[in-house]
Amino acid sequence: MVAINEPSIMDEMSQLRMDLSREAANLLSQQIYCWGQDIKRPQGNWLLELGFTRSTPPSTRKDCSSVYTLPASPHQRIVLRGFGLFIGDDQKGGVFFHRYGFSPLYTKRADLECPPWSNRDLPPLLAPTVNERSNCFGLVLDLIDWIREYEVQIVERLGVEYRRATLTAWNNGKRHFTPAEKMAVKWRMISLAVASDFESLLTPRALNRNAAER
Repeated sequence: MVAINEPSIMDEMSQLRMDLSREAANLLSQQIYCWGQDIKRPQGNWLLELGFTRSTPPSTRKDCSSVYTLPASPHQRIVLRGFGLFIGDDQKGGVFFHRYGFSPLYTKRADLECPPWSNRDLPPLLAPTVNERSNCFGLVLDLIDWIREYEVQIVERLGVEYRRATLTAWNNGKRHFTPAEKMAVKWRMISLAVASDFESLLTPRALNRNAAER
């Protein structure tokens, strides 16, 4: 595992903090691609092996793909979709991230009424208010740390060569690419950056909304 305090990593950390939202969004898109490959793993669906449940779309929604849900703890759940991911916590509410952005959208709901076959199945989602920011912040860090640990387990249990192989098609020279051996480290770097500057993830509209409520 690469150490966070290595000079090259410290330089990358400084660069990441300059454009945290874009860097995190790029890594999230790659991560969602990896989950899709883990589902199609020839030796078996890795998400199911980890304890995810798979919900297949009803006959009226055949144009949608399956939804994967994991009870991360007795009070917390994670839902994966190709267009984004959701974390819900019975004490904190819920946060959704769209795949191609990294601005947290908050809801007081900890559970989804129905599987999110598409965006229209999601509950009303807004940028967190001042009073909601603490819960939202905690959920964002919980989610990032869960993703980081997921990638640590991939390397420990399936090997870094497996993750490299899943990224072969992704790394086409056009997409932003993080090497397999650096994915967990970069998620840790993003966690540290978010912890030091959570407001950088909020859109200008969200910040204006928060300022108006102070």
